[in-house]
Amino acid sequence: MLNKIQSPKITGVGSALIDLLIHETDDFLLQIGKEKGGMTLVDDSYIEDILKKSSFGNNKGCPNQVKSSYIDEIIKKTVNQPIIVPGGATCNTIIGIGKLGGKSSFIGKRGDDYYGEFYEENLKNANVETIFHKSSTPTGKVLSIITPDAQRSMFTCLGASTELLPDSITPEMFKDSGIAIMEGYLLFNPELMMACLKSAKQANAMIALDLASFEVVQASKSILTGIVKDYVDILIANEDEARAYTGCSDEMEALDSLAENVSIAVLKIGERGSYIAYKEEDKEAYKVENCKNQACKTKDNTSKTKDKTCKTNIIRINAKIGEPIKDTTGAGDLWAAGFLYGIANGYSIEKSGEIASACGYEVCQVIGAQIPEDGWQRIRNLLI
Repeated sequence: MLNKIQSPKITGVGSALIDLLIHETDDFLLQIGKEKGGMTLVDDSYIEDILKKSSFGNNKGCPNQVKSSYIDEIIKKTVNQPIIVPGGATCNTIIGIGKLGGKSSFIGKRGDDYYGEFYEENLKNANVETIFHKSSTPTGKVLSIITPDAQRSMFTCLGASTELLPDSITPEMFKDSGIAIMEGYLLFNPELMMACLKSAKQANAMIALDLASFEVVQASKSILTGIVKDYVDILIANEDEARAYTGCSDEMEALDSLAENVSIAVLKIGERGSYIAYKEEDKEAYKVENCKNQACKTKDNTSKTKDKTCKTNIIRINAKIGEPIKDTTGAGDLWAAGFLYGIANGYSIEKSGEIASACGYEVCQVIGAQIPEDGWQRIRNLLI
């Protein structure tokens, strides 16, 4: 059952990563041996090598190291050259919440360098409270190669973000937070993930987990099921992630499996929208007799309420339809921003899904995960 949220504040923990976005062809992906979609961990020199091989590197020349003055020039130039913005899954979500007018904070580790300063300043400009540890290691980067079909294939160098230590995470960081959002990429560091989960629970925050990518799910399956069962209240997945987590190809079976141990489960189905499953006692919905859902059970496996039947509601949220998609970078992250903002601020599940759909649509109209101000204003109009 979904408990009353103690505060509208949402705190996120994630990797502080600078996004570098370049447009290339499918042939380019073949050339560098990258399967379309998903995320691959690499070192910094590998990203530099790819930039040299890209059209940008061939036509403009690419320095061995991208320096601060060069970054300043790139940001001002055309979309045919790399676009540089603050990124990372949780960061994108938290910035979105801040842009919607929500109260939010971000916990991470950045390099004590230009990238890191650029990153932190952008969060503050989005009304996000920052809780950063700093390192002499360079700020992490994500290179996203965007192909003509608007799909992105990512190479990630985690940099300083990997140095965020479990013992640096405390319940105080989650103080007064109604929801704590964890990105699936934290599962690559199980000790850090557990420290975040335990601290958030000690602060009485609900925990939302976005599974992030099917590679993450596959690599962490041995611990993921237990984490979801013991800690997670809101579980968010797309079709590929849900299939990797549940083993189900059928959407309704996958949704049922996603919802087994949580209060709210989200299955995003791309251009067709999303399904949201949630538990309630006081609204009419189909009844699940002898419900096996752990969210509706006490530790001794008895019903939490003797006189009420556990009921699961399923809502279908249609995707917003409009202009053609330009880029899917950040679509899932911004969907989560709209949904969690709605939940934390007292909107219904259905309305929260509509806000999420609008956020996902608007970010697909631009290159990268940064919705322009006119897009945010259109979304804010839905809140009235």
